[in-house]
Amino acid sequence: MTTQESTLLDQSLIGERIPLEAIPLIDLGPFRTGDRAVRREVARQLGEACRNIGFFYVTNHGVPQALIDRTFAEAKRFFDLPPEIKAEIAIEQSPCHRGWFALGGENLDPAKQTEAGDFKEGIKIGRHLEPDHPLVMAGIALHGPNLWPSGLPGWREAMQAYFDALSGLGHDIMRGFALALELEEDFFDDKLDLPMATVGPLHYPPQRGAITEARLGAGAHTDFGCLTILAQDPVGGLQVRNSAGKWIDAPYVPGSYVVNIGDMMARWTNDLFASTKHRVVNVSNRDRYSIPFFYDPDHDAEVACLATCQGPDNPPKYPPTTGLQHLLDMIDATFDYHRDKKAG
Repeated sequence: MTTQESTLLDQSLIGERIPLEAIPLIDLGPFRTGDRAVRREVARQLGEACRNIGFFYVTNHGVPQALIDRTFAEAKRFFDLPPEIKAEIAIEQSPCHRGWFALGGENLDPAKQTEAGDFKEGIKIGRHLEPDHPLVMAGIALHGPNLWPSGLPGWREAMQAYFDALSGLGHDIMRGFALALELEEDFFDDKLDLPMATVGPLHYPPQRGAITEARLGAGAHTDFGCLTILAQDPVGGLQVRNSAGKWIDAPYVPGSYVVNIGDMMARWTNDLFASTKHRVVNVSNRDRYSIPFFYDPDHDAEVACLATCQGPDNPPKYPPTTGLQHLLDMIDATFDYHRDKKAG
């Protein structure tokens, strides 16, 4: 790289994070189709957003709106089922953290949410691996078959199509991150051969009465993994805490995704990229639906401080780990059933 190109990361280390009042909006189209100079400019914008607040919107992302609309419709079709039908694929039955969890099944802020966990239900859909896949036969945690609902023709195919499309978008964003971090654009490619990705449709019912931190739609938390790509509906409710400690809204923006950094990417970058607390407060008196896509590296990818994110005055803050171990540690802290199953 030339001297001019190598200044991007060095200058990002100077000064404090800017307490943004709005989530940056980035046009990803030029990165997907432009030359190296154009791609580096988009990467600069990505890096700036990741450093200051760890959240950004992307437009012109390449995912067809018809596919997004179809996925929302299929998610609602599942959540409209009676609880006893949804319970046929309860997450407790899965050996690899797949399936449906009921209201309160996830508690993202257990220190404050003392009533009954998050006021939402959801379903985890990962990379479907048959029992004879080598990783499943080897007993690698979080790898295996999905639990698919019965009686919903076309549902599995719709979710698989969305999973595939978002996997491609996640790969594009990781390439942008590599450039933003003064790495070769393909730096993360060999860590994403079989990424531990998850589509996780969520349903937030209307929350009646006074809403306090004792129970929110989603309690204040940072995401566990590498990056999250969120499709949200117009109901709104997502809030992000900026570097000044102020909660700011991340409203619905037509045609966009909300992307945020997770703890794993913060760990990789020595906290240069911010894994930022966020929450969902649904005061709309309407049902809210969202579809997060969690994009995480291969199970055996080493997550250790990147060379460009450390120096004599900035030593690594975290010991090396792997993508899988990091996720397991975080899931144990959030899902009681998973921790109890492990203890048993």
